[in-house]
Amino acid sequence: MKQMSKLKELQDRSGTVCELCNTNENLSVYDIPESPNVGLDSSILICSTCKEQIEDTSTMDPNHWRCLNDSMWSQVPGVKVMAYRMLNRLKSEGWPQDLLDMLYLDDDTIAWAGATGDGEDESSLIKHLDSNGALLQVGDNVVLIKDLNVKGANFTAKRGTAVRNISLVHDNAEHIEGKISGQHIVILTKFVKKS
Repeated sequence: MKQMSKLKELQDRSGTVCELCNTNENLSVYDIPESPNVGLDSSILICSTCKEQIEDTSTMDPNHWRCLNDSMWSQVPGVKVMAYRMLNRLKSEGWPQDLLDMLYLDDDTIAWAGATGDGEDESSLIKHLDSNGALLQVGDNVVLIKDLNVKGANFTAKRGTAVRNISLVHDNAEHIEGKISGQHIVILTKFVKKS
């Protein structure tokens, strides 16, 4: 009974069409893997063609997924997550990269979308390395290895200053973010060492 209620709610939300490709045939509830949400926000309504290609990559037809050009703009976070994952799987086709470059996801949604590692191979992952080649991760603490003039803040961050709980700049392996003297700044990874 609960699944029927979810199906009805998803049909109402989507207008009884696939939330990815807009077809109205062979629709079913798809529970999105690694979802931090529960209930309706963790599911989308999709057709059998989309479902088959999501679950079995050997059946993937890149031209079918050109529909993501429209559905990636959905206001439904789950639809955006699946658009991101499928575009990542298809990156080697060329055109999906342009759509990925336009797709905006907030921090929570991007974390959800990337949770399965779709389309990422080890060589394409951006790795943030400190001056000694140690892998930096979100939440790490680092120490400055040189005095840095902080542009726009009129102070110098001294060598040996600890920067706690760093965050990573997702599209640039040479940049991390952290707070020094109450200022949120971007720091080059070559000027820090992991502590």
